[in-house]
Amino acid sequence: MSQHSNVLFRFAAPQAFYGLASRLWPWLAVLAAVLGCWGLWMGLFVAPIDYKQGQAYRIIFVHVPASWMSMLIYLAMAFWAVLGLVFNTRLSGMMNRALAPTGAMFAFLSLWTGALWGKPMWGTWWVWDARLTSELILFFLYLGFMGLTAAIDDPRRADKAGGLLALVGAINVPIIYFSVRWWNTLHQGSSISVSQGASMEQTMLWAMLLMVCAFWLYSIAIALYRVRTIILEREKHAQWVNVELRTGVSA
Repeated sequence: MSQHSNVLFRFAAPQAFYGLASRLWPWLAVLAAVLGCWGLWMGLFVAPIDYKQGQAYRIIFVHVPASWMSMLIYLAMAFWAVLGLVFNTRLSGMMNRALAPTGAMFAFLSLWTGALWGKPMWGTWWVWDARLTSELILFFLYLGFMGLTAAIDDPRRADKAGGLLALVGAINVPIIYFSVRWWNTLHQGSSISVSQGASMEQTMLWAMLLMVCAFWLYSIAIALYRVRTIILEREKHAQWVNVELRTGVSA
């Protein structure tokens, strides 16, 4: 077995991952705050006014990163679900429980900011557009995951049930992303494309990328912070947890 595989399997153990998470999350949180403030400043005060949408377009600096993160977090949950179902790793279910509330928050933020953006652009708060509807389904999937895992008393059974839901629900993510191509929708196309590059002004692009990085780092930081609590609760009978709780020093 390679050295990289040994490292991965080592940190798959809750005790080792607890120590790693304890070291990483404060630095990631600080970096997320710095990039978030920088991105908001550029987006709200530096980026020029859009010639079509005026000042209202500035909501994209929150709406677009939130939408991306709502999808990426669900894909991350599906990834952890595969690891849990294939390798039976205890950490997988814990990470999914740590990620789900943040994913639900970003899905809600995407829907809310989308409504604020849609009112001046479309003249209505909501339409049953393909992308909006599939994003709403994603929000319900997050709520369903949290409700399902909370309703099952046995943590291992809850993790498996939640993992299966995460895998099945992952099919909705490409539907959200490609909906503006597959169907005739009111929602505008992507401003940033891997194949075609960016179609926005340079300052707007940098503000957008800063906010994406900030939301991404925040998601990792808060998931690591949250999973520490879950690990301590799940492993409360282990000796290292008693030492951790007494000393406050990560194992």
